[in-house]
Formats: sequence, structure tokens, C-alpha cells
Amino acid sequence: MKIKIRNRLILLLNIGILLTFAGVSCSSDKQKDQQKLIDELEYSLKSELLDVWYPSCLDTVYGGYLSDFSSDWHPDGPQQKMIVAQARLLWTASEAALMYNNKDYQKYAAHGVQFLREKMWDNHYGGFYMYRNREGEDIGGANAETKSAYGNAFAIYALSSYYKLSADTAALELAKKTFYWLDRYSHDPEFKGYFNLINRDGSWLVGNSLDESPMDITPVGWKDQNSSIHLLEAFTNLYQVWPDSLLRERLIEMKTIIRDTLIGNKGYLTLFATRDWKPVSFRDSSEDIRNKSYHLDHVSFGHDVETAYLLLEASHTLGLDHDKKTLEVAKRMVDHSLNTGWDNQRGGFYYEGYYFKDSDTLTIIDDSKNWWVQSEGLNALLLMSELFPDEEKYYTEFLKQWNYIKTYLIDHKNGEWYDEGLDNSPERQSAPKASVWKLNYHNGRALMNCIKMLRSEHELTADKS
Repeated sequence: MKIKIRNRLILLLNIGILLTFAGVSCSSDKQKDQQKLIDELEYSLKSELLDVWYPSCLDTVYGGYLSDFSSDWHPDGPQQKMIVAQARLLWTASEAALMYNNKDYQKYAAHGVQFLREKMWDNHYGGFYMYRNREGEDIGGANAETKSAYGNAFAIYALSSYYKLSADTAALELAKKTFYWLDRYSHDPEFKGYFNLINRDGSWLVGNSLDESPMDITPVGWKDQNSSIHLLEAFTNLYQVWPDSLLRERLIEMKTIIRDTLIGNKGYLTLFATRDWKPVSFRDSSEDIRNKSYHLDHVSFGHDVETAYLLLEASHTLGLDHDKKTLEVAKRMVDHSLNTGWDNQRGGFYYEGYYFKDSDTLTIIDDSKNWWVQSEGLNALLLMSELFPDEEKYYTEFLKQWNYIKTYLIDHKNGEWYDEGLDNSPERQSAPKASVWKLNYHNGRALMNCIKMLRSEHELTADKS
């Protein structure tokens, strides 16, 4: 009997040893696969994006950055200086310098800050101009006099990152100055939030009312999700380096408006609202009016998955890591986009959808796969997989999304990404590779965030306990 017991113990011990080795082997294989993925993402970030843009985009003649490049990456176009583009290129250079402790990228970032300060800032009325010409002077025409909360938000966003990098107090002061300017002129003290479009002197551009013919309505005077989410983004970044009480109040205000007012129960953003935050919708209008108004009223999957990330980032920055409501809303937004706007066959998020009258089923109205939408989708899917590791769909679809991007979006010969996925838009292979609206901020941030998350170095996922 003792011999039998001893033999069983030996057998169990041997099985345990085998299982241990098997577990070590599986763990080792998983680590190798993850490291291979990190290496792929890092190669793409450095060699196919950052090294393509910098220093090629530096305007060594007039300052600031060039933003117009051909399909084979040659400067080609008017090279107008738009605050959004200049700030995004500054932000990416600053974040790359921070991530890799790279002095060259710090120089590229400093180059951009100088142009913002000397050419894009309005020394008479304050605030950043929306457009300047390549030389940094008056562009002429209607665009010369307008400013936007959206554009000034990106200036705050970029200057905050540059301050993190350089400890340049002048850059921080300019970011703070921009915040105060926006709060004085763009903020709505009665109904909260910010007006996006404003005159040069800061006065509000007054819009049409909903009582007028919908075809005569423009977004002027309305409030919108796009400027709102990027004000949230900018205030989050600024609060990380300047925890001011008014800034905190405005950050909480924007987070609450977006989460509780602009996002409906289904989990997608309302694009436009009246001053008092009544949703603008043409769902009940005639087909002709609805067709002409899709740009004002649709489901934007890219903005939805991006907002999920920005809300969680804001909560973390505010010290609200146990904000269950925000987490639930963010998850709902990503789930809605996966359930209604995701290509299950190839991967990739479609551009636009619509809920027609008397239907709870979403219809895809634009099946193109815009580059920035895929960038934000990549970031959001990995973030959800880290926050909800028991739901394997997120990591599975993240891998599919990365494969989609490698196959249909990245130009492995000339670098950068096509502006639309070639599976549905093959003609975009010869389209310009960059413009003031097509830069390296969305895909650069997505790749940097994903690398950090996979290394357990990202602030939102490093401590998952």
C-alpha cells in the first residue's frame, strides 16, 4: 500500500512538473508574440511615420511646418499654415521626443512653438488665428477673420505637451493665456460649454434658428461634439501640468456635457446641438432635406471610439479612476461601434452610419474606412481589451484591426498612411498623402499609446488592479 501511494505521489509530481513546464512554455510563447507585435508597432511608428514626417515637414524658409505632401512624399501644395495642423505636428514631435528621449525631436518641436508664438497668435485681440499663409501673414478672404475653439484647443494641447518635454515656462504661459482667452470669449456662462466659431475679436458668430428652413441652417451659432471633445482633450493635457481650479471646473463641465448630454443611450454622439444643448436631427425631415444634412446628423464611429478614450483619460487626470459611469459609457460607445460599424470580414470601422425614422437598425451610409477612424479604433480596442481582459473580443478585433491597417492603409514603400483603406477605396493610392487635415496626430498617438499599453507603461492601464 505504501509503495502504491508513493508511486501515485511521484506520478502526480511528474504531472505537476510537466504542467508547469507547459505553462512556462505557453507563457513564453505569448511573451514572444507580444514582443513581436510591439516590434511591429514600433517599427511602423518610427520608420513609416515619424521618420517620414520629420525633418521633412520643417519649413526652414518661413518657419512652422509644411503640411501638403504628394502620394510619393514630396512637398506639393499651397502649404497654408492652419493652427490645427501646426499644433498637431508640434504635439506629435513633442510626444515622440518624450517617448524616446530624442533631442532631435525636441528641436523639431521647438521649431513649431516659435511659429505659433510669433505668427499664429493674434497680438491685438488675442487667441490663435485659424489660418495664415505660408509666410505666416494674413491669408485674405473670409477665413482671415475667424477663429475657433477647436483650433485654439489644439494649441493648448500641443503647448502642454511641449511644456512636459522642455519645462519651457513661456510655452506654459501661452497655453494658459489661450485657455483664459477661450474662457472669456468662447465659453457660454448660461448654458455651459463653448461656441466653436467666433469672430476675430472674440464675439460670438450668431447662427440661424431651427425655426428656419433646415436647408438654410449652418453650424454657426450651434454647439458641436467635435470642438467639445477636443476641448476636453486639451483641458486634460493642460491640467496634467497646471492643476488650476477654474481649469478643473471646465474640465469636469466638458466631461459631463459630453458624457451625459451628447451621448445617447445607444452609445453614439450627437454631432450638433443648439445653444441650450437640444440635439439637432433631421431624422424626421423629408428625404431631400435629410440627404443634404447628413454632414450635420449621422453616426460617426471614429469620433465615438475616440471619445471613449478621451473620457477615460479625463477621468484619470481628474483622479476619478473609479468613475464607473464614465467607464460604462466609454465601453458602450466602443461596443456600439463594433456592433454596427465594424467590418467583420476584413476589419476596419466604416465612416458613417444612420438610424432612419422608425428603425432601430443602423444603416451604413458611407462605407469608406478613413485613416483617422482606424487609428482611433486601434487605440480604443486595445484599451478596452486591457480594461476588460475577460472579454476576448476586444483583443481579437484589435489584432484584426492592426492587420487591416498593415494591409490596406500603410504605404510600406513611401511611408505614412493612405487617407482611406484601399479595400473599399483603391483609387486613394495615388491621392495626396498629407494636407492640413491629414497629418500624423491620430495614427501617431494610436501607435504610441498601443506600444505603451502592451508594455504596461500607459497611465490608463499600467495599474489594472
